[in-house]
Amino acid sequence: MAPRSVVRKFLARPQHEGLGAVVRRSIGRFELRYFDPFLVLDEFSVSAPAGFLDHPHRGFETVTYMLQGAVTHEDFEGHKGTIEAGDLQWMTAGRGILHSEMPAAEGTQKGLQLWINLSSKNKMIQPRYQEISSENIAEATKDGIKVRIIAGEALGKKSPIYTRTPTMYLDFTLNPGAHLQQPIPKSYNSFVYVLEGEGIFDSRTSPTSAHHLLLLSSSGDGLEACNKSTKPLRFILVGGEPLGEPVAQLGPFVMNTQQEIDQTVEDFENYANGFEKAKHWRSEARIGLDY
Repeated sequence: MAPRSVVRKFLARPQHEGLGAVVRRSIGRFELRYFDPFLVLDEFSVSAPAGFLDHPHRGFETVTYMLQGAVTHEDFEGHKGTIEAGDLQWMTAGRGILHSEMPAAEGTQKGLQLWINLSSKNKMIQPRYQEISSENIAEATKDGIKVRIIAGEALGKKSPIYTRTPTMYLDFTLNPGAHLQQPIPKSYNSFVYVLEGEGIFDSRTSPTSAHHLLLLSSSGDGLEACNKSTKPLRFILVGGEPLGEPVAQLGPFVMNTQQEIDQTVEDFENYANGFEKAKHWRSEARIGLDY
């Protein structure tokens, strides 16, 4: 296998977001506004009463993967549930969602949220959820390597998640001394985000530690990684088919043109074209704060 090289590396620094939450944003900030088809990657940390109160989305998908604790999700369609450690929620916002995400356990809740852009033909589809509990996420182990398959396939196992924008999302843990060779589809843009420990992802670079994002080159067959430290290495490998379309973004609205963004703002303000139910809906968390 010809491995992909590391072309950019930077540290995701903490910043405040939502209602008192702290996120380490690696994609979607000034160093890297967009990595087609990925809009945002946040490693979030939140403790009650902080959280992400009622907010809208249109034109993309949000993928929430919990690492520690739990958050309660609810939206204006009446969908409600708790995402616990190891659980996955793959939400297609499509034409419009208004929802909240708030802590559901004591202490600090930690997780990852990835925003994946949708093509112009899919931006106004009906919202949809795909949810998998931790025990039902596909896993495989081999030669000191453990992988949880959020999307795509690895070590002979596949995820049931349907990706409108073709995507792979793998959560790897490498024991000390383990060596990984993971294929990546040739057309995909791809990156690594390190969660714990330190690893070598390019023989020409020094070991990379937690909270660093590594952008991989477009040439090469896959990722080569090894753990030469004395502690486990945990990281995610994410790849996706570039859309190659113009991006117009205003916060949680992502379309192709400024005219479409203007229309989205008008739709949201007038409770129209997918936002009708936003007029009278308040999350339980929001109602609790209003009293």
